[in-house]
Amino acid sequence: MSRGIAALRLVGVGFFIGTAVLLGTLTGLWLDSKLNTKPIFVIFGLFMGIAVAFYGVYRMLLPLLNKKKDREDG
Repeated sequence: MSRGIAALRLVGVGFFIGTAVLLGTLTGLWLDSKLNTKPIFVIFGLFMGIAVAFYGVYRMLLPLLNKKKDREDG
């Protein structure tokens, strides 16, 4: 994998993190406005967004880490 493709993948990781956290928080704000439960769903949405972001980053970077490990072993 070339360095350019790896760099683009890392930029994509940053956008994925931001999008996951933002969508979780906005969903929590929307639910709180509909159910009149001010901070509960915002906090829950934020934590869910962070959890999804961590899992997604792990899945996105796993191929990069495996290829680096393969090069070091061989």
